[in-house]
Parts: sequence; C-alpha cells; structure tokens
Amino acid sequence: MSQARNRLKTSRRWVVKIGSALLTNDGEGLDLAAIGRWVDQLAQLRREGVEIVLVSSGSIAEGIVRLGWKSRPHEVYKLQAAAAVGQMGLVQAYEANFKRHNTLTAQILLTHEDHSNRKRYLNAQATLKTLLSVGVVPVVNENDTVVTKEIRFGDNDTLGALVANLVEADALILLTDQRGLYTADPRINPDATLISEAMASDNALDAMAGTGGRLGQGGMATKVRAARLAARSGAVTVIASGREDDVLLKLRRADQLGTVLVPEQSPMAARKQWIAGHLQARGTLTLDAGAVTALVDRGKSLLPAGVRAVTGSFSRGEMVVISDEHGRVIGRGLVNYGVEDAQKIIGHPSSYIETVLGFVGEQELVHRDNLVLA
Repeated sequence: MSQARNRLKTSRRWVVKIGSALLTNDGEGLDLAAIGRWVDQLAQLRREGVEIVLVSSGSIAEGIVRLGWKSRPHEVYKLQAAAAVGQMGLVQAYEANFKRHNTLTAQILLTHEDHSNRKRYLNAQATLKTLLSVGVVPVVNENDTVVTKEIRFGDNDTLGALVANLVEADALILLTDQRGLYTADPRINPDATLISEAMASDNALDAMAGTGGRLGQGGMATKVRAARLAARSGAVTVIASGREDDVLLKLRRADQLGTVLVPEQSPMAARKQWIAGHLQARGTLTLDAGAVTALVDRGKSLLPAGVRAVTGSFSRGEMVVISDEHGRVIGRGLVNYGVEDAQKIIGHPSSYIETVLGFVGEQELVHRDNLVLA
C-alpha cells in the first residue's frame, strides 16, 4: 500500500466532486436513487470523522431536461438559464437525503472572482470552515447564473481543486465514469493500462488525458490540471470510478482503486512555503517579548494583545512581517485585519475586538496556520 493511499485512511477533510454522468439518468434528469446512495456514503464518512465538502455537477444537466431541450446548448445565457432551473432540483435532492442522516447542508455558489479577490477569498474560506466546524455539509457549485466567459471556472474539476485549496483539504476526490487515468484513452486504445499512482507534477500525464463526455465538460485533462492545483496546498487527488459500489468507503480503506496523484509536499509544508516565498510584505507588526515567546517557543497564534505597533499599508489577508521590539524579524504571516482596524485593536485582548470595531472577524491577528517563523 502506497503512503499516499494510506493517507486516505487517516485524513480528516475531503473535497468530493461528483460528475454529471453519475448524477443523472443518462441525461433524463437527476438520478435520485444514485444521489441517495452518494449521500449514504458521505454520511458514513462523516461518522468516521471526515469533514466533507461536496462539489456537485448536475444542475445544468437537470435544467436541460426540465426545460425540454434535446442537447446541451453552447450559448452562455442558455446554460445560465438551465443552471438556474436545475439548481433547484439538485439542492432539494441533497437536502432531503442528508436530512435522513440528521445532517444540515448549505448551498455555496462561487465564481472565479471569489478566488481571485483576496477579501472575497477570505470571506468564502471563513464561511466554509465555519460550516464544517458546526457539522454542516457545504454543497458547492459554480454560480452559473451570473458567470461570464471571463470569470467562469469552466468545469467542476477545477472548482473542486480551488475549493480544496480554500479549505486546506487533505484529499480531492474526483469521481467520474472512468476507472481512473489510463496511459491512453481506453475507449480508443484497447492496450491502455490504468495508472495506479503518479506525481501530480509529472508532465507525461498530459499526453494521457482524454476528453469529456456529452453531459459534462471536464475530461481527464481537466482532472490532471485540477490535481496540480490541489497539490499546491498539499492535497492528494484521487480520480476514480463512481460506478464502483461504495467507492468512497473503499477509498477510505485505501483500496487499490483509481489513480492517485501525489503532491510533492505535505499540506502544511506547501502552505508555509507559499506564505514564505511568494508574497510581498505590505507592513510590519512589532511584538512585545511575551508575544515573541508565545510564537517562537509555544507555536501559538498572534493575538492583538501582544502587538506593540503596526506600520505599513495592508488589507485583510495580505502578508506582513512580524518583528520584535529590536527590529529582529520573527516571521511572516497573513493578517486577519486591515491596517486601520489592526491599529485600533493592538494591545488589547481579543474580547475587546467587537467593542472597538463593531464586529469580530477572527480572534487572532495572525493565525498560526498562516504564519511562518524566520
């Protein structure tokens, strides 16, 4: 058993993407029985301690059927109309089935701008993590009713990968109607063999990827690209067949199913490297001796009370340098408050934040997960 597959047995946060072909009756609307079976598996994973974010296709396919159209249109406004109609049925189906397991669901609709804009990214991240913390299963889809060609993800594989980055998932599970990634398209080449495991960064995978089916938009090429996106935050990606009985539970047991695409780094190592090496500092937080000790010796988050001074010009989510009172750099981190708000709350306990600002975003000025020591 590979180390990457073994990680699936102990990982605690999965993003699961289910494609259109697995959720519809071959184009004849949603397959409600299939959705019920998917929810049963997801509920079992939750009982085993796995937090689940579900990225679900199917809204456009369902809308096309409800509208009586014979094929998927090419015009964006028609796709948006189909999504608006179909999303109603998709959400109702998930809500009703998760209710059987006494589990609440939440609908999350995202566009690429929500990931590109730092403030919206952080807001989406905070919302998703809050939902997970209170036991809710977020059901994520692209906001097809408002997207344009410039901002749309274009496929839910990419959306799944970006959500995996957003919630810092351990694993991205891409379920499709194929057994996994083959050395060639098995529908054309009978000699194609299934790839059990590979590095997500392997350029040789590009030549092996195929194209999408009639209902969905993402083929194997999008899944390989999605795996590389997910690998940036250290997530393992699995491409597996949703036709396999209890496939999610079997993956949890680390059964030899599908294709595992492995990141080069662990999730925290990848995130720390991103913070340390790819962001420009926008300001400086100067700490007192007690806060320095808490960060360096005890691995704590940075609270407002331990900050003596704030300089620079930064917004929430931007990177700042953290130093002691002698100017020695302690580390770098992503700050939870903009400069004006930070200046108002430094030197005070976290319980003081809402009194001063009228709201409380996070208790920490810089969370330890978003902090890299020098």
